[in-house]
Amino acid sequence: MLAIFLRRFWRLVMVNRKVMAGSAIIGFFVLVAIFGPIFVRQSALTYTHKLNAPPSSAHWLGTDQLGSDVFTQLVLGTRASLAWAFLTGLAVVIISVTVGLASGYFGGITDDALSVITNVFLVIPPLPLAIVAVQFFSGSTLIVALVVALTNWPWGARVLRAQTLSMRSREFVTASRAGGEHAGRIIFFEILPNELSIVAASFVTTTIQVLLAVAGLQFLGLGNSTEVSWGNMLYEARNSSALLLGDWWWFAPPGICIALLGMGLALLNFGIDELADPRLRSERPAKRSQILKGLVKRKAIA
Repeated sequence: MLAIFLRRFWRLVMVNRKVMAGSAIIGFFVLVAIFGPIFVRQSALTYTHKLNAPPSSAHWLGTDQLGSDVFTQLVLGTRASLAWAFLTGLAVVIISVTVGLASGYFGGITDDALSVITNVFLVIPPLPLAIVAVQFFSGSTLIVALVVALTNWPWGARVLRAQTLSMRSREFVTASRAGGEHAGRIIFFEILPNELSIVAASFVTTTIQVLLAVAGLQFLGLGNSTEVSWGNMLYEARNSSALLLGDWWWFAPPGICIALLGMGLALLNFGIDELADPRLRSERPAKRSQILKGLVKRKAIA
């Protein structure tokens, strides 16, 4: 059943333009993160005598105030930014899937206990907690990722719980239970495949939030200053007044990369919503056909 669902889902993905565009953007950054360090020509901590030099053949994106190559920082920062975002998104998905499916399927005392825990984490403000935790643990990026993970899993868990409550009374679940199948098999092989779109949307949304949270805290100077990342590049550019001096090659590349990656993740999220809801896929063709019919009628009258 899972293989059939994945095959059908892949066919829909190839048709949806948003998913294709978002996957292409994300795939590009993933390739840069994996293979980019092989092609950089110097270390991010290697300094030259050219301070604040504009882009040239020697330095494709120029140098900063210390003479470090901006292109090297950008490529090496891609790996750190993507690693934290995707690993945290995966942790959130694991927690939300476990809690949401268990709460919705078993019900009773299990549902009450997990619902109380979920409601407690829902009221915790993520940004103030992240700022306090980063200050306490000396700007550790791991702490930022953990705070974002702990404050974001309840949203996906609540949605999965509601969906599982409606799924557990379906005929195929009742038949599996009557056939003596184990609860774990029913949850992960019967119910979960029907909720993969919700899980995928939760993963993408959390990845965007982690990316922006880590970059934002590093831009404010609350991150790990020894780590090469896009947020630290923006922080150093702000401290050196790169915007006022017109040194665009210092702050524009990391800002554009954050915007592009966020756009790719958002397109992927919108495409997943369209794949999960057939009405979103059928509305647009219907609207287009109505517009075309209206144009034809106007030409006929004219």
